[in-house]
Amino acid sequence: MAKQNVAEQFVDILVRAGVQRLYGVVGDSLNPVVDAIRRNSAIDWVQVRHEETAAFAAGAEAQITGKLAACAGSCGPGNLHLINGLYDAHRSMAPVLALASQIPSSEIGLGYFQETHPDQLFRECSHYSELISNPKQMPRLLQTAIQHAIGRSGVSVVSLPGDIASQAAPEKTMEHALVTSRPTVRPGDTEIDKLVRMVDEADRVTLFCGSGTAGAHAEVMEFAERVKSPVGHALRGKEWIQYDNPYDVGMSGLLGYGAAYEATNECDLLILLGTDFPYQAFLPDDVKIVQVDVRPEHLGRRSKLDLAVWGDVRETLRCLIPRVRVKTDRRFLDKMLKKHADALEGVIKAYTRKVEKHVPIHPEYVASVLDDLADEDAVFTVDTGMCNVWAARYLSPNGRRRIIGSFSHGSMANALPQAIGAQFIDRDRQVISMSGDGGFSMLMGDFLTLVQYDLPVKVVLFNNSSLGMVELEMLVAGLPSYGTTNVNPDFSAIARAAGAYGVRVEKPKQLAGALKDALKHKGPALVDVVTDPNALSIPPKISAEMVTGFALSASKMVLDGGVGRMVQMARSNLRNVPRP
Repeated sequence: MAKQNVAEQFVDILVRAGVQRLYGVVGDSLNPVVDAIRRNSAIDWVQVRHEETAAFAAGAEAQITGKLAACAGSCGPGNLHLINGLYDAHRSMAPVLALASQIPSSEIGLGYFQETHPDQLFRECSHYSELISNPKQMPRLLQTAIQHAIGRSGVSVVSLPGDIASQAAPEKTMEHALVTSRPTVRPGDTEIDKLVRMVDEADRVTLFCGSGTAGAHAEVMEFAERVKSPVGHALRGKEWIQYDNPYDVGMSGLLGYGAAYEATNECDLLILLGTDFPYQAFLPDDVKIVQVDVRPEHLGRRSKLDLAVWGDVRETLRCLIPRVRVKTDRRFLDKMLKKHADALEGVIKAYTRKVEKHVPIHPEYVASVLDDLADEDAVFTVDTGMCNVWAARYLSPNGRRRIIGSFSHGSMANALPQAIGAQFIDRDRQVISMSGDGGFSMLMGDFLTLVQYDLPVKVVLFNNSSLGMVELEMLVAGLPSYGTTNVNPDFSAIARAAGAYGVRVEKPKQLAGALKDALKHKGPALVDVVTDPNALSIPPKISAEMVTGFALSASKMVLDGGVGRMVQMARSNLRNVPRP
């Protein structure tokens, strides 16, 4: 049996850790690893057109599966392209292993062609970033990197010179069982005791939920019923907590809607569950606040806490539910449910009024129709900007759908690359990229990746020929829009030229049929929808002090925006409110 080289050992360890594919672009320093993958049937090389796409795709795969995913870039400019997608994965707490191949080890530090220092460059967007400068560091260094990525839910980066990758692996290596899943974390008894007392003493409790409530839907609902609490959510908590929720009061923040702001500010105990919600100005400063989070570094960095609880949301609530007293007073909950329904009723006409005649098409209408037509287990990837608004207000989660976006890092051009990673996991599952024309055109080259691998991703392009969110920022700051207009081609023609299905929609009556045909198409498809550039949105509660660049505006260009099927849920929840 031939002796393994370092590259082969590297690939074997990735396979042991459950990695099924490595996204990247080939290059000389990376060639030994790519060749090792070519000869290993347990892992695939996914050739993308830009390394940023590779990192976004790996991040999306990791978020959907909860398992380690991997990407790679060749030395110098190749691996530098990974950095934006890695920042996003890291801030999304996605376990990703990035291979940054390096120039020949003997030339490091001498200004060699394409020389960079990736082990230093990636430290801010990773839990672990180290250089393999000697074959004897394998496999321990790679195993350590994998355990950092999985154990701390984020990115690890391994820099590997091409010449080291080609050398023989050490004969006696210390390989051990890899950590491939995270444990649950239960809070201490002291914190549970304090939290029980605070809940029992409070008259008005509100729960505000983030992505840390994943897997805890049942416990959140049981606790909310026990203490008669309204339940609001941040954008990253939407997919986990909004569905089947009779206590729902909407979303807070810059994309917010409904009564979440009032519920969090009018309670006397606010419990933050698994959220690192960044906008301090939307959080109260005159009520008691408890935060529950599995990552202790998140505790108290957004607001002053009366109690910090280190633990999984589900485990914490399981400890809490049997011990807190059942509350019978629903007045606060019912008041918030009524405010929520009223708020949604007040804006629903924003996209339904004369919608069949409105040209350019209301983007709200596009999102609403898409929500109705998409599969019940569809994966939506959402571009940053106005697409975030339409996804937040119109996509209906149900416990099986997934909504992936650059919700913490806020990068442009994330939706298409993330759709690639989502579709590779399961070719039979419907994956829809809600792309803006600005984001799509930034990494449009990787539409060719869909064609090359015949990935059946459906790109729904909200084409308003502008950077809509940036225009809104300028508008509310009193600045004229400048540098935000895009001169766009017919994107559907580009899709067809690339060998995919492409259709352009300019009139509302064409929309439903075009989306149905695209969703039924067996391969990649693009629907280029010409949308109204004046359809902008502001949250229901915001002031100039809340965040730089946003302020109240009386401009007629700014609409409140609709809320899609959420109004039906709000109406249904009101049935539980006692009538006088």
